[in-house]
Amino acid sequence: MLTVNTINNKYFSIILLLIVCINMKIFLDKKLNEFLFCDKCIYDKKIRKSCFKCSVDLIFKPIKIKTVEETIKEIIKNKKSISRYGDGEFNIIFNKNIKFQKFNKKLKYGLKKVLNSTLENLLIGVVNFEEAKIRPFWIKWFKIYKFRYRKMLNKNIVYYNSFITRFVTVFKNPDKNKRYISYFKSIWNNRNIIVIEGEKTRMGIGNDLFNNAKSIKRIICPTINAYKVFNKILKYFYTENIDKETLILISLGPTATVLSYELCKLGFQSIDIGHLDQQYELYLRNVTEVIKLPNKYVNEIAGGSKNISPVKDKKYYKQILLKLTK
Repeated sequence: MLTVNTINNKYFSIILLLIVCINMKIFLDKKLNEFLFCDKCIYDKKIRKSCFKCSVDLIFKPIKIKTVEETIKEIIKNKKSISRYGDGEFNIIFNKNIKFQKFNKKLKYGLKKVLNSTLENLLIGVVNFEEAKIRPFWIKWFKIYKFRYRKMLNKNIVYYNSFITRFVTVFKNPDKNKRYISYFKSIWNNRNIIVIEGEKTRMGIGNDLFNNAKSIKRIICPTINAYKVFNKILKYFYTENIDKETLILISLGPTATVLSYELCKLGFQSIDIGHLDQQYELYLRNVTEVIKLPNKYVNEIAGGSKNISPVKDKKYYKQILLKLTK
């Protein structure tokens, strides 16, 4: 026989269960905001255990990313600028330090702003999961960050390919390598260029990468934590009367991503050129894996930042417009 107390306890239990369920829904909704799932379950807004078993292909299927060739041709044909995102840029967005750049809150917000940019002459380059998924490094990276990375991307935007400056080690295809290098050299053919780089990057030194350029000038920045001179670099372009036809090539890690955007806004064609010089060195040596280069900083292998020989080419020192290493 049910007593009043039994009935009250029963209703109390039901009410308590409802409160728990409501709180759990609020918790799950908050968790949902941390991720953005693929088309399989994004529309019903449910978190499922099976989501974590989804392949990278399925999760990124809605995202449109141009090929390396399409990206380079767009830069050439329409004189577009490009800001590129790789693991380093996304790690900064995810509040992490990387090897040559400490986490910086302003840099993080700058990277997020540029990623969502609609600037007409700027291409946004991201990692193409189809090309990256077979590489051991990226297999591991996607396993950790695939949902957070997916959340940052918009399926309504057409992205371009950040691997344009890593084609030697990613594709390992000699025919493509030769063609891509020819494309890049056509970008600066008979043009004045300003290279913005780390102190030990030394793009074009010891090789003929820029031999067809009309002139080369350089802004030399710190090898580590280049973002600390970001405002000084921008100030130079605001205060100096630099011809807008000058091509700007930037190799400064995550700082280059944001800087390319800012210089594009000023009317320059600016290319976040990353590791292109190192890839060219590998191409000339007929190797497809990163190796130590005696006179250049290579952050991706053990010992690549040590015992770097000084530059002996006197032309290099004459090319320096501004040195911001102190």
